[in-house]
Amino acid sequence: MIDSEQRRFRTACGQFGTGVTIVTTHCASEDHGMTANSFMSVSLDPALIAVSISERARMLMKIRQAGRFAVSILPDGMEDLALHFAGKPREDLGGFFDRHDDMPVIKGAVATFVAAFDREVEAGDHSIFIGRVSAFVFEPEKKPLLFFRGQFGRVADTHPAFPVVFDDPYETLW
Repeated sequence: MIDSEQRRFRTACGQFGTGVTIVTTHCASEDHGMTANSFMSVSLDPALIAVSISERARMLMKIRQAGRFAVSILPDGMEDLALHFAGKPREDLGGFFDRHDDMPVIKGAVATFVAAFDREVEAGDHSIFIGRVSAFVFEPEKKPLLFFRGQFGRVADTHPAFPVVFDDPYETLW
């Protein structure tokens, strides 16, 4: 049970807008998935990604057993699928998996990453799984589904005053 200080901390963390992902794996001849917004890139060389998963989540043991996982970044409009994999299943949703590098991924995702388990870092009541990316695809014209203050959101159509183009992948705006 979450106490009042944990709830306040969770609310404070919710002030940071994130994307919405479905973390998937294939274990015991079945596909499994869960919604997560705790995803990040870790390294370019080697290509590493990370997801943070609660010690209470069934997905924790499934990733450990499978030794592989995938992350699909959901596009705008897939709120129902995010809720489905967040524990509010809907029987009318089906056929949402595609295969990439022999792993289940979400059809129509903005991007998908398939990773081999590299290491696990215990962090409080969660484990951070770091994966070595073996395959990825992305659809640059799609916009991601966002999550902010406990609600889904969308990327606004923006018209920047200047185009942001990086010739050097380590270049930044600051």
